[in-house]
Amino acid sequence: MAAKRGYLTRLGAFGFDAVEPVVLAALVTEDPLLVIGNSGTGKTFLLNSISEALGLEHRHYNASMVSFDDLVGFPYPDDEKSCVKFLETPATVWGAESLLVDEISRCRPEHQNRLFSLIHERRVQGIALERLRFRWAAMNPCSMDQGGDYSGSEPLDRALADRFGLIVKVGDWRELSKANKRKVADPSGEGALSDDKGKLALALGEWRAKYNELLPSCPAVIIDYACAAATSLGEARIRLSPRRVRMLSRSLLAVTVVSGAGPDPALFRMILECSIPHSAWGEEPRKESIAAAHRAAWDSAVATGDRKWIHEFHLELSLAEKARMLFRGCPGPDAGSSAVAQLLASDRPERVAAFAMSLYPAAAAGLVSSLGAEGAADLGRVAQEVLSVDGEIAWQERVSEQGTTHPEIERSSSTLKALSGARKERATQLFNHLIVAKIAPEKFDEIEGELEACVRAVAEEVRR
Repeated sequence: MAAKRGYLTRLGAFGFDAVEPVVLAALVTEDPLLVIGNSGTGKTFLLNSISEALGLEHRHYNASMVSFDDLVGFPYPDDEKSCVKFLETPATVWGAESLLVDEISRCRPEHQNRLFSLIHERRVQGIALERLRFRWAAMNPCSMDQGGDYSGSEPLDRALADRFGLIVKVGDWRELSKANKRKVADPSGEGALSDDKGKLALALGEWRAKYNELLPSCPAVIIDYACAAATSLGEARIRLSPRRVRMLSRSLLAVTVVSGAGPDPALFRMILECSIPHSAWGEEPRKESIAAAHRAAWDSAVATGDRKWIHEFHLELSLAEKARMLFRGCPGPDAGSSAVAQLLASDRPERVAAFAMSLYPAAAAGLVSSLGAEGAADLGRVAQEVLSVDGEIAWQERVSEQGTTHPEIERSSSTLKALSGARKERATQLFNHLIVAKIAPEKFDEIEGELEACVRAVAEEVRR
């Protein structure tokens, strides 16, 4: 990892080395930054010190105590009584270049709503804050049940949390190095202004200029990574909003500029981890799922040739689109067979059955040129299991015969009754197979819809 280091240490903010690239990336993008950590870990000091080093007109609000009048001042009509103005004080937000909303998780719900437009749009009462560049917030870890270490630290509203481009978790005493522990314990610098002789401001100006130069034509590796990561996380039930995927791309571009060394897998993973907002509302996604999403996204972004196409096939969620990819643009039988083998081995069993059932007849007839003999044989083994189930036996008899239960059984039978013709025959065949194999799809109507879309896609491609 070639990211530049030491900018935060020079401000007297010790123990932030591990997250420094993320903090610097947030300064470059000027997207909102949320810092989460235990009390006394230097969250507030870090952000206030950055504002001092950059010479910003800064505002620091404690969300648990601030009132709306503290933000905007006191309203009064103008001389003509045609509009309302605000009586400004040194503490109001007008004219601020940076602001820190401290203890944001202890903010009353109505104030969270008022902070929303301030953080997201740089507006108050619909009025743009023209000078405001940086919006930062800090909080303790939230307690879902008031029984944790920080009673009163509430989960953030999900929409508000999603507006923070990066969410940084800072370490506690035990995570500090021995040298940093001594620096933190040393009282000699207490109360001193953070002055790094302009190093951060100079570097930030250079990074920002380079970032703005690259932004109109963001490198494909960054966009590919962001798209693939969001897709992989979604499969693991970790949702990133479309807005957040764009902010992820911005942050990846920024950290690449800061590092000065091109795309770096360790930095990309760090940014991805800090782009998942769930901890702000009290959820902790599995680290293994995030690591797997990063690996898949990185491999997809940097792969070339057959490997890149296989990654793109894997990341495509629609079975119908997967089928179309085999007919259009597949590099060759080896790539096609490998992609199909991965799908059959890793996708959910009901989707595997639907895909094999849709594609195998065409593959067996030699109409899928992108599948070699091995790929067609793999499809055949699954398809034969589906098609060999006696479609004349009603599902009720299968349930009785197998002694199994099916959580979707009543709703699935309603789905089947609403169908007709060949579509009903295919759906019944698939459902009987699922019953016999004791496979319980979450929503049979959805998998039936995928089956039908895939069958139609294959038929259209064969006719082309």
